[in-house]
Parts: sequence; C-alpha cells; structure tokens
Amino acid sequence: MNQPYLAIAFRAGYVLLVIAAVGTAGYYSFSVIYPFLFALILAVIINPVVEWFEQRTGFSRGINVLIVLSGFLIAGFGLLTLIIAEIVSGTAYLAKMLPVQLNKIAIYSEAFFTNKIMPLYNQFATFFDGLEAGQQESIIAQIQHLTSEVTSSTASFLSIILESVSHFFAFLPNTVAALMISLLATFFISKDFYKFTDGIQVALPERLLIGARAVYIELKKALTGFLKAQLTLVGITMILVLIGLLLLQVNHAFTIAFFTGLIDLLPYLGAGSVFVPWILYLVLTKQLPLAISIGVLYTVVLLVRQLAEPKILSKSIGLHPLGALVALFAGFKLFGFFGLIIGPALFVLIQAFIHTGICKDIWLFIKGK
Repeated sequence: MNQPYLAIAFRAGYVLLVIAAVGTAGYYSFSVIYPFLFALILAVIINPVVEWFEQRTGFSRGINVLIVLSGFLIAGFGLLTLIIAEIVSGTAYLAKMLPVQLNKIAIYSEAFFTNKIMPLYNQFATFFDGLEAGQQESIIAQIQHLTSEVTSSTASFLSIILESVSHFFAFLPNTVAALMISLLATFFISKDFYKFTDGIQVALPERLLIGARAVYIELKKALTGFLKAQLTLVGITMILVLIGLLLLQVNHAFTIAFFTGLIDLLPYLGAGSVFVPWILYLVLTKQLPLAISIGVLYTVVLLVRQLAEPKILSKSIGLHPLGALVALFAGFKLFGFFGLIIGPALFVLIQAFIHTGICKDIWLFIKGK
C-alpha cells in the first residue's frame, strides 16, 4: 500500500478508536457519574441567576448559591404541593361520584350478560349437543388450550406489573439519594464555578478550548430552544384540551387540561394515558356522545402535536424540519421513547461539531494537513 494512504488509514483508525473509547467509557460510566452531570448542567443554568444576586446583594458567592438553590427547591415543592392538592381534590370528587358510576357499570354488565351472553351460550350449547363426540372433544381441547393461553398471559402480565411496582419502590430511594448528591454537587460546583473554569483553561490547549467553547455555545442555545419547544408543545396541548373540555362543558376542565399537559411531557405516558381510559369508561357507562366527543378531541390533540413537534423543534433548536423528523424517528427506533430526546440531542451535537469546524479539523488531521 502507498505510504500516504497507509498514514491516512492509520490516523482514521486512531480517530475511530478514540471516538469508540470515549463512547464506551461514557456509556458504562453514566450510571456512576449521572448525578454529577446533572449537577454540572444545573450549575451552568443557575450561574447567571447567581451572578445577578452577587451584583445586587453583596453577599459571598456561597450564600447567593444557597439562596438560588433554595428558591428552586421552594418553587419545586410549591409545584409539587399544587399537584398533590389537585390530586386530593380529584380523588375526593371521584370518591363521591365513583359509587354511582360503579352501580351504573354493574347494572349495565348484568343487562349485557343477561341479554347478550346467555342467549349466545344457549345457542352454543344447542349447537354443541348436536355435534359428534370427536368434534366435541376437539372443541373442548381448543377451549382448554385457549383458556391456558389466556391464563398464562394474564399471569405474565400481573407478574410484570408486580415486578414494576417492586422496582419502582426499590428505585425510589436511589432516586432520592441521587437527587441529594446532585444538589450538594451543584452547590460545590456553583460555589467554585470560576475556579473550575480557570483550572480547565490552564490545563487544556488553547485550540481545544476554542472548540469546546464554541460547542458549549451551540449546545446551550439548542438546550434553551429545546426547553422552549417542549413548553410550547405542552402549552398547545393544555390550550387544546381546555378549549375542548370547556366546549363540552366537562367538570374540572382546567385541572384536567393542566394534568394532561404535564403527563404529555412524560415519554412513556402522554395524553393517551388520560384520554384512552376515560373514553373506555364513557363507553362502558353508555355515555356514547361524550365518548365520541372526547375521542375527537384526543385525535385533534394527537394530530396537532405530531404535526407541530418537528416544526417547533426545528425552529427552536435550529434544525431543518426534515432533520428534526429524522432525529425523532431514529432516536425512537434506537432508544425507545427516551430516544425522542436523545435523537435530537445527538443531532444537535453533531451539528455543533460541524458548525464549529471540529469535524473539519478532524478530517484535516486524517488527511495529514
């Protein structure tokens, strides 16, 4: 092989090896360092607020960091208190209305069993008695097989639910511990924020600092845009649900719209976790006009969000709508529901590398220039 091509291949292999090593190290160390990554991100976010307090209070930076963190915690607990209060209010409303609705469901189930199931059973019994013995045995075997399959599936489903509950309660203490560690780490990072940044500037080469600073600016802009996009999408969901419920004259329209918007933020749930059980309940209680109306409202919310999400994301984080759509789809396919966040984040990171010239520098390094 020609000597220049051998050197290019060697440098390309070296770059790929470094990328693979960094990716592997990040993947396997994430479970250990994620509280500190969260703390670093939070420290960067609150740093402008801390600086604002420093300019106006005259207190030491540590006290200002405590003030800002306390404000964030108070706001978080206030929101949590509001959510719990709304849940208690909704639970009280359900406690008052549920017995009446359950009685309706019981009456409907009894009528359905008497008018629909029993005639079918009698027809099947008459048909079954007219069959030959071999045919009866075949039908009995198929019913036993179907019953076994249903029982096995039900047992597996219940086992998964029970395991999920146990995993949730086992995960809860770890989450609380990680949150406390993140808050403490945020305080120490934010308190000595400029000492850390000065140390990094001394330790790293100037060219690497320029590239890192440019990537940081791009990512900060993209993160701000992403948060704004998510808040916009949640606001759209809340407004659509609120308008629809007010037109349908549904009780507690503001509360339902507020919680639907919050749940719409969660990857595994979404607005469907509110609307689908609600529609099924309305169908079972023979409230078909309202069930159809709620179904239409859910369809409108779903379509508007699906159509608006790529456009809003592309506008907020600087991606082309097609790029945002590809990032969402690829992230969903590779990482599941969390890929709807990871996909655009990786796309933005790659775009930041391109815009800041890092990819060009790597290519020039591989070519030996």
